[in-house]
Amino acid sequence: MADNMKGLKRTHYCGEVTEAGVEVVVGGFADRVRDKGGLIFIVLRDRTGVVQLTFDDTTDREVFEKAASCKSEYVLMAKGIVQQRESVNDKLKTGQVEIAVTDLRILSKAQTTPFEITNETKVNEELRLKYRYLDLRRAPLQQNIIMRHEIAKVTREYFYENGFLEIETPMMMKSTPEGARDYLIPSRVHNGKFYALPQSPQIYKQLLMIAGYDRYIQLARCFRDEDLRADRQPEFTQIDLEMSFVDETDIQGCVEGYIQKLFKDVMGVDIPLPLPKLTFADAMNRYGSDKPDTRFGFEIQDISETVKDIDFVVFKNALEEGGSVRAINVKGGAATYTRKEIDKLVEHAKGIGAKGLAYIRWADEPNCSFKKFLAEGELERICSATDAENGDLVLICADKTKTVLSVLGALRLIAAKRLGVIPEDKYNFLWIVEMPFFEYDEENGTWVAAHHPFTMPMDECIEYLDSEPGKVRAKAWDLVLNGTELSSGSMRITDFELQQKMFEALGMTEEEIQAKFGFLVDAYRYAAPPHGGMGIGLDRLAMIMCKADSLKDVTAFPKVQNASELMSECPSAVDDESLEVLGIKLDIKE
Repeated sequence: MADNMKGLKRTHYCGEVTEAGVEVVVGGFADRVRDKGGLIFIVLRDRTGVVQLTFDDTTDREVFEKAASCKSEYVLMAKGIVQQRESVNDKLKTGQVEIAVTDLRILSKAQTTPFEITNETKVNEELRLKYRYLDLRRAPLQQNIIMRHEIAKVTREYFYENGFLEIETPMMMKSTPEGARDYLIPSRVHNGKFYALPQSPQIYKQLLMIAGYDRYIQLARCFRDEDLRADRQPEFTQIDLEMSFVDETDIQGCVEGYIQKLFKDVMGVDIPLPLPKLTFADAMNRYGSDKPDTRFGFEIQDISETVKDIDFVVFKNALEEGGSVRAINVKGGAATYTRKEIDKLVEHAKGIGAKGLAYIRWADEPNCSFKKFLAEGELERICSATDAENGDLVLICADKTKTVLSVLGALRLIAAKRLGVIPEDKYNFLWIVEMPFFEYDEENGTWVAAHHPFTMPMDECIEYLDSEPGKVRAKAWDLVLNGTELSSGSMRITDFELQQKMFEALGMTEEEIQAKFGFLVDAYRYAAPPHGGMGIGLDRLAMIMCKADSLKDVTAFPKVQNASELMSECPSAVDDESLEVLGIKLDIKE
């Protein structure tokens, strides 16, 4: 039978025991037990760290025998006097001291765990997620979860101090199109009808501005039924904010202040302000991505003019068809990228849409993959245009400009990781502004919205809404950190007539508008202040600040690739009676 806590009250967390000569009571899990016969050491662990418990020939025999019966992961409470350790461990905060135990309670015994609870583990992820409650005992995960808590705490403090009101919005709402599939909840009372879990609180926060609440903040749970990846989960937390009587510079300035405070308070890192800005067009042309990692160079260069007279059919065809020829100079890449390594890059480029990849590898002498097509001096001109010198590797792609930028943007990241030139302790924030309002769907030959339908177009672009959609830019922006998109924001349409025009430009009928957004459209008839806002991904922010590889490392109970949770085995089947109450009959096709 387990002991109880009667007579013991915890006075210190394990990681806080540093002062010798005081009596303390600690509680936690037995991390390691070392029995040396007449001397027993138990390393006790809680969320703050570890402390060593000591039992020797001066210890009460009953207490000593109880210590001898302990095994890893037993839950213990111990009372004793803190004393200096003979063998100091400078790697631990508590490594100077130990507790000479006078009273020990075994509160709960543990059977042998399916894997060892250690900081570094090679146990496969599937097993760790099945026993997630054990995995969460490991210090690295605990530190991540604690840092995530600190991020949430500083977030609330900052926005409260800046006049924001935290207001909850519904978790069960009307299904509205927001770019991903909704998770649907059947209604028992209204058979045949469904609620949706929110992809974001977008519509409700705009209604709060119409209602006059001026500054809104919420750490909102959001749900999207889409394919998972390392930085995406089906449910996530968004630092959701909306502001009235502001323009985009006010919103961005407010968020910059938040970012600066967050990194200073949580990590002790100074983020200089203002954060740099790049237009969407510049980001794509220089980095081949709308979320560029600017911690290193290897920028894309347009060499179309330089190569336009070269008698190389790959370049000629691309230029004649309205495309371009562009390059990246992987500085110092020649030594790392042998011919075999370059062949892998070529195959990768083909796998993501390129017809091929040309290169110049300059190791003592420039070795050019298309040298036989070059006239005298043309290789030198390309090297000059790309700032290439001995030791460099120049990668060249010729195709439709969209394809070229996408391919070189991907190769730029691959090469930087391969060469190890990306600094880990650098935090490069970047605003991407002047986003395109529409995207062209080549498959259907139509223009489609790049943002939700309440996004304001830039004033000078409104005239092109009907005639030239490709020219329309949005009052929308993204916040990017080290190549990861953290946030999207925009100013919202508040003019009723312009909103109707937007719906029409998106090809929506009056019936569709009313069915999907009728209540919001009606609300705008009663006047709305100018407003805009953002949604910052708390999970992604935590992932980067914790230097984690995946959102699973900063989420207590994450889902896996197929959106299931291995520990609780959800989603799960429900009985026929529960379905009947909801008016649902399953028709599952194998």
